[in-house]
Amino acid sequence: MESIVKDKYIIATDVGGTCTDTVIIASGEPILVGKSLSTPPNFANGIINSIKDAAKNGSLDINSLFKSCRFFVHGSTVVDNTLLTRDGAKTGLVTTEGFEDTLLITRGAYGRWGGLTEDGIKHPVSTNRADPLVPGDRIKGIIERVDYKGHILRELDLDQAESSIRDLIENHKVNALAVCLLWSFFNPLHEQKVKEIVRSISPETYVSLSSEIAPVPGEYERTSTTVINAYAGRIIENYLQSLSSKLRDHGYDGEILVMQGYGGLLPAIEASNKAVGMLECGPAAGVIGSRYLGSLMGDENIIAADMGGTTFKVGVIQNGELRHAREPMVDRFHYVAPKLDVVSIGAGGGSIISIDPRTNVPVIGPQSAGAFPGPVCYGQGGEEPTLTDVMMLIGYMDPDRFLGGSVPLNIKLAKHIFKAKIADPLGLDVDEAAVGIYRIAAAQITDLIHEITVEQGLDPRDYVLHAFGGSCPLLCSMFGAELQVKKIVVPYTASVNCAFGLVSADVIHEYTHTETFSVPCDINKVNSIFEPMIKKAQNQLKADGFIDKTISMEWSIDLRYARQVHEVTTLIKGVTPLNKDSMNLLIKHFEELYERRYGKGSAYRDAGIEMTMFRLTAKGLVERPSVERLPINSKDYSEAIIDNRKIFVDLRNGLKESPVLDFDKILPGNAFSGPVLIHTPITTIVIQEGQTGHMDDLKNIIIEFD
Repeated sequence: MESIVKDKYIIATDVGGTCTDTVIIASGEPILVGKSLSTPPNFANGIINSIKDAAKNGSLDINSLFKSCRFFVHGSTVVDNTLLTRDGAKTGLVTTEGFEDTLLITRGAYGRWGGLTEDGIKHPVSTNRADPLVPGDRIKGIIERVDYKGHILRELDLDQAESSIRDLIENHKVNALAVCLLWSFFNPLHEQKVKEIVRSISPETYVSLSSEIAPVPGEYERTSTTVINAYAGRIIENYLQSLSSKLRDHGYDGEILVMQGYGGLLPAIEASNKAVGMLECGPAAGVIGSRYLGSLMGDENIIAADMGGTTFKVGVIQNGELRHAREPMVDRFHYVAPKLDVVSIGAGGGSIISIDPRTNVPVIGPQSAGAFPGPVCYGQGGEEPTLTDVMMLIGYMDPDRFLGGSVPLNIKLAKHIFKAKIADPLGLDVDEAAVGIYRIAAAQITDLIHEITVEQGLDPRDYVLHAFGGSCPLLCSMFGAELQVKKIVVPYTASVNCAFGLVSADVIHEYTHTETFSVPCDINKVNSIFEPMIKKAQNQLKADGFIDKTISMEWSIDLRYARQVHEVTTLIKGVTPLNKDSMNLLIKHFEELYERRYGKGSAYRDAGIEMTMFRLTAKGLVERPSVERLPINSKDYSEAIIDNRKIFVDLRNGLKESPVLDFDKILPGNAFSGPVLIHTPITTIVIQEGQTGHMDDLKNIIIEFD
């Protein structure tokens, strides 16, 4: 019987729309990775299957593994899916009388086309706002008023508030309530009283207060954020409780840490109260994982590209720093929770390929076949050709080695349906049509990356491309060459890199305070704003189990030029509490960031500078097992060749017989020239002609250009 060492392993799982990924790490041991198909609506089954797959790779018994687990880290698309499928709680909204239409008006005309694709925006007159999560008949205005300084101008009418809430709960049958009263982030008393009324009427009703979820100005964004949280809150609460129960059944009794969209972890109890924070937490984990890997490899400028079964997502790391989204949006709804800047398009391995009947042009996505029925080649009843089917048709996927041979692929069926639905309507043979679709996918990705680099003043040639996700290593050699990046890194954890990012993250709590000062200002006044936030953060992190030496605080301030409406969040890099020198450094850094965003020469200090929001990022630094580096061997890779197969080679504009390598047989130091195909148990890596590759001491595949 194997001995059980308590607190040895960290287990991380990331649930995607198609697959669930797992990474298991322990000091002095190889990283274990696992993958299985996701199992909606009961995702816990797919999580356990994925953990079993990873444990099997290390010859570990799953129950012994859980008993030796230090903590379990988790990321999921459950909140995203709840919104996209409109499968959340029946939600009501309580707001200040006279402001009932705030949610419905959105941002005026911008709300009609915000979040639409370029094709949708081409005809703005025919656009409409997205259907609200809370319709007008479930929005109640209550009598109360607080001013912009937090002074109560009109006391809350308790009887009228109770009557409105009873109507929502008893007549409209809502089981979740969002409460967003005017200026409540300066004085939350009335919102708290509303919550007490709800509890007295219906204790089981989920309540979300804007003063807790989004204590910031911006009436529509604050209301939208609170509604999103209420709409998905009960779903995520039940989800995390179900997951906790499933893990306990296998012997795990420790903490569940849940990934947030801003790149930090929260204990499950706190995460269940802040469902909105989980939006796009998977892509955030991927960026965090890339930053950590970059620190191990000495790379600070990274384009982190993630392509899974449903979407392609990309974020940029500049000088080792993460970029945060200025105006986060989900399904055309704005929200104000902090989130890493990750942009996406609906192009993934499971993206359905169709022909536009108006133009007879092939279209990739955004609809996806998901895990079930999945691509045609899965043989699970899928009848629409997908990008995964294309990858197999051009030779990149081996029908007998997909997911380590656990899922045999039906190439004959995929070819038959692709020919009938795509190739024949285009007047092309199957190979020509498949190559064309592959090139379109690569071009779409290149365009998206140009948007967040070239169009924002960044040169991709200064960056290293990290290609991860189950599908990205199949395409990265094409779009990486087009971007002319320094090199491409396909991480050892490529297909499970978001899960790897989970074990690279720290526990992070975010705090904000809204107040406006003109610069120069009283530095002591600024420091006094941070003091209560620091005290609250220290108490919270100590309750989470951290001690002083594992607690880190980052101060930042939103600044803008006078009379402007868009702020730039600026990290305080000088000493804290602030003194004259660190204040001057803050202003200097703000102007550098401003010019980086809006162009050289755009900064103009004489216009006057204002501080509008004060932010504290409190980190509980998680101790990570040391990463094992392997000895470097010779360049000879001949022992890794397992086959020769015709694959698409871009420079040849067609298929060419090329060597196929088994990733598990490649040794660090082995080097190879393209065209080469590398099969791993969980993804496939393509190296094009004119490129070279080698495995480094962390088992990453590095692709460079001749």
